[in-house]
Amino acid sequence: MDSPRSAPLIKTPLPGPKARAIVERDKARVSPSYTRDYPFVMARGEGAVVEDVDGNRFLDCAAGIAVTSTGHAHPDVVRAIVDQVHKYLHMSGTDFYYEPQVQLAEEIGALVPIRGEGAEAVEAALKLARYAARRPNVIAFLGSFHGRTMGALAATSSRAVQRRGFGPMMAGMYHAPYANCYRCPVGRHPETCQAECLDYVEDQILVHLVSPDEVAAVLVEPIQGEGGYVVPAPQFHQRLRELTRKHGILLIADEVQSGMGRTGRMFACEHFGLDVDIVTIAKGIASGLPLGITCARADVMTWPPGAHASTFGGNPVSCAAALETIKVLKNGVVRNAEVVGAHLQDRLRALMDRFPLIGDVRGRGLMIGVELVRDRATKERATTERDRIVQAMFQRGVLLLGAGRNALRFAPPLVLTREQADTVVEIFTDVLASI
Repeated sequence: MDSPRSAPLIKTPLPGPKARAIVERDKARVSPSYTRDYPFVMARGEGAVVEDVDGNRFLDCAAGIAVTSTGHAHPDVVRAIVDQVHKYLHMSGTDFYYEPQVQLAEEIGALVPIRGEGAEAVEAALKLARYAARRPNVIAFLGSFHGRTMGALAATSSRAVQRRGFGPMMAGMYHAPYANCYRCPVGRHPETCQAECLDYVEDQILVHLVSPDEVAAVLVEPIQGEGGYVVPAPQFHQRLRELTRKHGILLIADEVQSGMGRTGRMFACEHFGLDVDIVTIAKGIASGLPLGITCARADVMTWPPGAHASTFGGNPVSCAAALETIKVLKNGVVRNAEVVGAHLQDRLRALMDRFPLIGDVRGRGLMIGVELVRDRATKERATTERDRIVQAMFQRGVLLLGAGRNALRFAPPLVLTREQADTVVEIFTDVLASI
């Protein structure tokens, strides 16, 4: 691939002829349950630039749904993968031993905010919480996304279509309002908010629905992902931690989308000083190879041999990729996410003066949400406008995805440069002007 600075570069009508042919083949054989917003067909990538099968180049602000943390085909990560492939591909770390899995456990143990594939990590966390607490119930939050396997799906409440047709859900799951201060679920104002939405947990769920001593855990995204890239006020997490400690309830942080440097810190919990009991990690941990990790305090992870396992858990190639990913993230990439993310967010926020369609800009690092509204006073959701913008950005060479009902998510690889961020904003400005 030529210099990444040559992107975007659109050579054909989109989709091009090769892309159209592959899309048609996909329709004939691949599950229709997959969500494809536009017909981008990947051929190769480098850093924050991707190229389709017709030679069109795009700036990637989706990163494989916040996965390619170190960028596409980072040479150090690729080298680590190849080195491991030449040794062995698989030995099942749940039945045998190998050093890459141990090394990764040691590295993660030193990183996670615990003192003293994503859905599978959440499943393990739910099982572990029930086992450790000897309690059956879990509280999650509205708007959350924790995965699509049956236990994780019971906790998920991002969109009804994700649950429709799969009921009944796993028993013992309760949902509370999340602290979305832009759309306060309990009608308070951000400037006076003291996380009153958590009153629903204390005064409703724990009074009318389930006794506190029967709740194993509260499962929460430190920054809500699929629900709209919602950043809660710090007091939300502080009060939530106090509530769980008061009742002896474990606190699980789902860092699947927000972890591994995406927010400008290794974990989003660090922005809130949040000390948790269990952390789930996936997506960006291995730069694109599938890997999910569940971490817990030693006194919580006391289940015996055979209580939980996975044939492909701790795959050595994925572990090698993760170990190198951590090195790359530590060596300036997390800092880049913080600096370039702040620059991108400032530039996006500046567009609010010109475009009333932008109701809110929020985020941390390179996890940025832009909520679109038809009227800033009523906050009527600009749903169709959001979808049109996603399509228009694709046509102009930027891959972007929605989040929630009417928000856009800017979640590029964490190696995005300031120059590339400026290009994205310029194209976004042109698209807004055309809507």
